[in-house]
Amino acid sequence: MNSAKNEALTNPLRFDIVEKGGKMSKKFTYETIKKSKKDLKIEPNLPDYDKTHQTWDWKKAEKALTWFPGHKINAAYNAIDRHAEGERKNKVALYWMGEDGTKKEFTFWEMQNLSNQVANILKNHGLEKGERVFLFLPRNPELYFSFLGVIKTGAIAGTMFQAFGPEGIRDRLQNSGAKFLITTSEMVKRVYKIKKDLPNLEKIFLTDVKPGQKLKKGEVDFQKEMKSASVEFKVVEMKPEDYAFMLYTSGTTGKPKGVVHRHLAILQEHFTAKWVLDIHDSDIYWCTADPGWVTGIAYEILGVWSIGASSVVYDGRFDPATWYQILQDYEVTVWYTAPTAIRMLAKSGTDLVKKYDLSHLRYMASVGEPLNPEPIKWGMKAFGLPFHDNWWQTEIGGISIANYPTMDIRLGSMGKPIPGVFATILSDDGKELPNLHEGNLVLKPAFPSLMKAIWRRPGKFKSYFMKGLAGHERGVEWYITGDRAFKDKDGYFWFIGRADDVIKTAGERVGPFEVESALIDTGKVIEAGVIGKPDPERGEIIKAFCILRQGVTPSEKLKTELSEYVKKHLAGHAYPKEIEFVETLPKTRSGKIMRRVLKAKELGLPVGDTSTLEEY
Repeated sequence: MNSAKNEALTNPLRFDIVEKGGKMSKKFTYETIKKSKKDLKIEPNLPDYDKTHQTWDWKKAEKALTWFPGHKINAAYNAIDRHAEGERKNKVALYWMGEDGTKKEFTFWEMQNLSNQVANILKNHGLEKGERVFLFLPRNPELYFSFLGVIKTGAIAGTMFQAFGPEGIRDRLQNSGAKFLITTSEMVKRVYKIKKDLPNLEKIFLTDVKPGQKLKKGEVDFQKEMKSASVEFKVVEMKPEDYAFMLYTSGTTGKPKGVVHRHLAILQEHFTAKWVLDIHDSDIYWCTADPGWVTGIAYEILGVWSIGASSVVYDGRFDPATWYQILQDYEVTVWYTAPTAIRMLAKSGTDLVKKYDLSHLRYMASVGEPLNPEPIKWGMKAFGLPFHDNWWQTEIGGISIANYPTMDIRLGSMGKPIPGVFATILSDDGKELPNLHEGNLVLKPAFPSLMKAIWRRPGKFKSYFMKGLAGHERGVEWYITGDRAFKDKDGYFWFIGRADDVIKTAGERVGPFEVESALIDTGKVIEAGVIGKPDPERGEIIKAFCILRQGVTPSEKLKTELSEYVKKHLAGHAYPKEIEFVETLPKTRSGKIMRRVLKAKELGLPVGDTSTLEEY
């Protein structure tokens, strides 16, 4: 870290600045929640973290999955079919609730049949192994069994948030070369706005065709075909390295990049669901994430169902009372949510919580952005339980650093690496750093859920890896997470921030370039610079600095208009909550906008090195 003073600015809850003999020094501080087995309502899946971490072997762990001859596998088969063909056949896999209160239940056997029907429909329409099928759906049951059906065929399943606008949809379907799309009659209207840019998109399957509704060329009545599709399907046997699913994640420049994961990713998702979320066969589990986000795939579909646990899904807007009702009515035992949601629940106070019987709730976890101490303290006050933070990324595919049921929680810490993952902190020139020194968080890329490719961008994929340049790690290859962190003397990791300008708002990654492009597309903005601004509820909000075209008059109405445009055309979570009209933007001499300068000025922090800047 550059100085004790700067450390205090970035981590006010972790460092005290002490002046001694006229010199400034730092003292590392944190609060602890002590944990022990006797505090738990059930024997934990990871009783001895240290022993397991020291002895773990991913190859030996493969026996937890079901394999086909020749060391072949299919992630969907492991999530659903192996249970449907055994003693869990009639166990409920999915408890589903709509916003209007409609409830449905699906057993593992029913999920097997439904996903087999989807697989048959797609194969009958000519889908081949390795081709891409994207799901653009609300969180309805079709999303879940269709995702599994795609993977069963050997094709690659892609997911998109239902809030995406035409540009966000185009970026993903165009780059992936998606052959098929499964969506609704309402949501497809956004697709048709950019359909001309999607030459590879052959068929659009509509899940809610009404009687008498006329279909356009290339459209297919999904439900009609489901009625006649066979429930028998021979799952395609895949190599562990074969691609299973992909998601697009934002960066600081260019279009979103397609992160591709292999079938073997389910191995790490399976064990982390056991170790980190402490899910047992008897649990009723609720993950609030949308499968448009990797958490919804790894810990709402693949990892949790591979254990054989029951999962709750709610397709509706956030509402504290509704959420507590779900926890009560379904007798949820394990709950996995996001810091933004926790902070929003905290705003409604603890009186509302007390109106519900949440005695079944035994374990809570959180992911998506750093979980600062206050939400953890509030959880203790409201539920008598702490939220357990954990860390991973879309590119990583499964939880990699976490707090565990039997491990003391150091409030604000990411926790310790899972068994089978080795992490450390490197300097920018590849040297391993001592404890309490900020640097690049890196992982040894020898774990099963790490991405296998960036779609059609091999150079970008290679850029994620580097070799250590000094010390005992010289020559060792590392996966560069892009996150800045430090490690304390006991092996706990502490998140500092992104090394780039990617914005994390309400758990979603937003690339500033995408938002800047959308603002310019309005025709009223000549140039824009976008930053993430700290926010107590969402972690960060998006703030845009805009230079208007000549003749455009700045106004509050225009700010609203610009924000709404981004919300409609890019994504519902990617719009700027604040807009400031400016005359100039800080740039390097090569013309690159210096977002860090914008952010430093906005937060009243030192601007730092400006040697590459134009006059500003």
